[in-house]
Amino acid sequence: MRGNYRWWIGGLLFLSTVINYLDRQTLSVLGPTLKTEFSWSNQDFALIIIAFRIAYAVMQTVSGRVLDRIGTRNGLTLSVLWYSTVAVLTSLATGLRSFCGFRFLLGAGEAANWPGATKAVSEWFPRRERGWAVALFDSGSSVGAAVAPALVLFLTAHFGGWRPAFVVTGLLGFLWVIAWRRSYHPPETHPKITEAERAMILADRAAEQAETPHEQGEQRLHHWSELLRLRQTWGVIAARGLTDPVWFMIADWFAIYLVAKGWNLEEMAAGFWVPFLAADLGNFFGGGLSSWLIRRGWPVGRARRLVIVGGGLGVLALVPAAFASGFLVLLACFAVATFSYAAMSTMALSLPADLYQSRAVASVSGMSGTAAGIGTIGATYLIGIVADRFSFTPILLVASVIPLLGAVVVLLLVRNTAASGRGLVKVI
Repeated sequence: MRGNYRWWIGGLLFLSTVINYLDRQTLSVLGPTLKTEFSWSNQDFALIIIAFRIAYAVMQTVSGRVLDRIGTRNGLTLSVLWYSTVAVLTSLATGLRSFCGFRFLLGAGEAANWPGATKAVSEWFPRRERGWAVALFDSGSSVGAAVAPALVLFLTAHFGGWRPAFVVTGLLGFLWVIAWRRSYHPPETHPKITEAERAMILADRAAEQAETPHEQGEQRLHHWSELLRLRQTWGVIAARGLTDPVWFMIADWFAIYLVAKGWNLEEMAAGFWVPFLAADLGNFFGGGLSSWLIRRGWPVGRARRLVIVGGGLGVLALVPAAFASGFLVLLACFAVATFSYAAMSTMALSLPADLYQSRAVASVSGMSGTAAGIGTIGATYLIGIVADRFSFTPILLVASVIPLLGAVVVLLLVRNTAASGRGLVKVI
């Protein structure tokens, strides 16, 4: 790790995201089993998801603000301790109300992961590497979602019931906190990095600040209204608010969708992971392509926008998925869509670190997460109704075009303006 300690930090952020998704996907994998045991309809199951999403949406903005106040190290520590405890306690749930309550508390704790990881990337990585770093930690979501089916089904079979699955996946977070507390300090004061790595990180930061001369001596904590007056903030909000609901539609409902198509849990386990592996590859493709373009002299903003537009077009693969009858064809369509979404998502998650000074990164990331949460809540409610009354076909058709709309909004709003290089907003 000598000279590359920042990638150890990136690896810890990746593991945090994997654990975050294992904890939330445990319910999704067990969804068909729990629906049968408790006689839930799709609308009942949607209520449990919505309980999570309400807390997750509100706390994205709140946790972003808190992280900018108390710092990345303490903020992520508190977050992981909170949601790991709740994940373990979910094993005590006895019905719809208690599941809703535990999922609400889980969402409140898990909300800090993305604002916190984005803030850590802005502190530790130079601009040319941020796409890769965001791809690394964000890929944990698809890895966690891909691993969850096999792990949860194994634990359920091994222990003879679903409750131990919540306990085992929840305990992983406590191990992560130990490693995090031993490893994370700001690069300015970190005792384990080389002077060359420290100088490289701080030199890139100084170069960014040189492009924002009005920032010197101006370190007060911003107000949300100050950020919302900037068109770039609304572009960041749209980048996630119009894309994340599609990902969560797949992550939360994929098992139930496949069962509705006639496959059982054992058959699903053989292919369930494919769209999530594709998403993992998409994370690194998007981050790698944009970083390569930046090294070749492209402005950061143009490189990010190119990947976002390409990703929006790729999600249109959900259109043929809506009419596919063969399992392999269906998996292939979903894989193209999730690959494209993930490339786009990596760019959306990079934008706050690209656009804003460190003291505002978590707040902007949190606001975009809240927008994503609000969109996901509405989408989840409608999915439950449409799936019960009609089918998943119209759901997939609508989901295929929403990210492309988000890409158009980003093209219009995420650009240099008169505010760029003057205070909070960087030149991209």
